[in-house]
Amino acid sequence: MCACCLYIFLLRVRIPPHDQVARVARFVAHQVDWASMATISTHKPVVGQPFSNTFSVSDGPEGSSTGIPYMYLTHMEVSVKDLEVNPQASLSMSLAQTDYCRQQGFDPQSPLCAHIILSGSVMEVNGTEADFAKKALFSRHPEMIDWPTDHNWFFAKFNITQVWVLDYFGGVKTVTPEEYFQADPHRKHH
Repeated sequence: MCACCLYIFLLRVRIPPHDQVARVARFVAHQVDWASMATISTHKPVVGQPFSNTFSVSDGPEGSSTGIPYMYLTHMEVSVKDLEVNPQASLSMSLAQTDYCRQQGFDPQSPLCAHIILSGSVMEVNGTEADFAKKALFSRHPEMIDWPTDHNWFFAKFNITQVWVLDYFGGVKTVTPEEYFQADPHRKHH
C-alpha cells in the first residue's frame, strides 16, 4: 500500500475519543456514504407515520469534510414527495456502514459502533453550493453521473437543527449545530 493510501486508510478508521462528541459526530458523517432518512409519510396507508428510506450522501470529497450532508434527489422519489409537504426529516448514520465496527468486533447496535441521528430539514441548493454538492457526491458516488437525465435530478442539503450521538455506554449525547460545525473530524498532526 502506498504511503498516501495508508494515510487515508488511517484517517478513515481513527475515530476521535468518545468524550469529543462533536468530533465523533463529524467523523461519522464524513465516513459514511449513505444514510437512512425518515420523513413523515404522505402516502396511504401510512399517512402521518414515520417513513424511512436509504439515500446516498456526502459531506464533501474524501478528506474534505463540511459536515453538511448533500443528496442527489428527484421529485419522482417517494420520500421527496413527503419532503415537498413537510421538509423536516432525520438522518441516521452509523460506522456499521463502514468496515470499522466489523473489524473491531462491534455489533451494529453496540454503543461502541458509533452512530448519529441528525434532525433538521431538506432543501434544494443552487449555484456554487450545487456545484460543490455535485463534486462531493459524484466523487464518492460516480454512478450518479450516468443516472437518467429525464428524472430531473437536483442537489439538496440537510439543514441540521440537532445532533444526537451514541458512541459509548451511558446513553445518547446531544451536540448543537454550532458545536458540530466547529469540530474537526480528523486528528491534527503537528
